[in-house]
Amino acid sequence: MKNKALEAWLRGYGVEAELQPLTGDASLRKYYRIEETLHWGIVMDASAQPESVAPFVDIAHRLFEAGVRTPKVNAFDSTQGFVFMEDLGNTHFADRIESDKETIYPKAVETIYRMQKTDTEGLPPYDRAFLCFEMDLMREWYLEKHLDVSLSKEQEAVLESTLEKIADIVLEQPQGVFVHRDFHSRNLMFDHHDALVVIDFQDARKGPVTYDLVSLLRDVYVELEPQEIQRLALHFRDLKGLSVDDETFMKWFDFMGLQRHIKILGIFARLALRDGKQGYLEDIPLTLKYVLEVAENYEETREVGKMLQSIVSCHSRPNRES
Repeated sequence: MKNKALEAWLRGYGVEAELQPLTGDASLRKYYRIEETLHWGIVMDASAQPESVAPFVDIAHRLFEAGVRTPKVNAFDSTQGFVFMEDLGNTHFADRIESDKETIYPKAVETIYRMQKTDTEGLPPYDRAFLCFEMDLMREWYLEKHLDVSLSKEQEAVLESTLEKIADIVLEQPQGVFVHRDFHSRNLMFDHHDALVVIDFQDARKGPVTYDLVSLLRDVYVELEPQEIQRLALHFRDLKGLSVDDETFMKWFDFMGLQRHIKILGIFARLALRDGKQGYLEDIPLTLKYVLEVAENYEETREVGKMLQSIVSCHSRPNRES
C-alpha cells in the first residue's frame, strides 16, 4: 500500500519517481529505492515509529564524527518519520563472506574499534536492569509462548539465578563504550569504493566493550569456526589495548554472547508469533546452539544449559504458527 504522506513529502523536494520496495528489517520500518536522474537514493518510511528518526540522524552524525562510514542523510522529517538518504547499492557484508572472509572480518573488527570512540553522551546505558529485561524475553516469548512451557519453581529459580550470574560477568568488563546493538552481517554494507558502511544504528546505547564484537563473530545468521572467533576476538582486545589475559577476555565475550543470544531467542519467537514474521524461526537453531555450547563450558551456566536442552528436546515445535 502506498504511503501518500511519504509521496507528498518527497514531492516537496521535487522527487516524483516511483518508489521501489526493498526488503525490510525486523522492525516496522519500510525501505524504498528511488532511481531517477536527478534524485537517486533510499527512502526510509518509519511513520509507524516516527520517534526513531531523530535518533537515527543524531547517531549518524556521531558516527561520522568518529570516522565511521554511514549512509549520508539528504533530508528527514522526524515528525512524520521519513528519511531520504544515500543509496549504497546492494552489496551486504553477508554477500562477501564466502569469497572474502579473511579480508572483511578484520575490517569489521577494526570498524568496531573505531566505532567505540563515538560520543556516547546522553545515550541510554546497558545497565543491569536492561540486560535482565532483554534476557527475560526468552522466558516469555520463547519458552512460554513458542514452546508452550510452564517452568516449575525449581526451573524458575535456576533460570533467575543464572541470568543474574550472566549479568554479573557482563558487567565485569569495561563499560560505557558505544554499542550499535545489531552489528552483524545484515547491517553492514560495502559502498561503491569498497568502504565498509554501518547501517541500522538508531537503537544505539552505551555499554559493554564486547557487545558488538559478539554480534559480529557469533552472528545468528552466519556461523564461524571457533578458532576464527577466538583469533578475531583477541585481535580486537589487542587493538583496544586491554590488559586482560586470553581466558578472562574470552569469558567476557562468551557471557556477553549468552546475554545476547538468550535475548534473541525471545525476539525471534516474538517476531514470529506477534508480528507474523515466521522466517525468523529458521534462525532459532543456530542461536540456541550458541547458548547451549557456551553454557556447557562454564560452571555458572551448565545447569541452565542442561535445563534448556531438556525443555527443547521435549517441547520444541519449529513450525508452530501463531
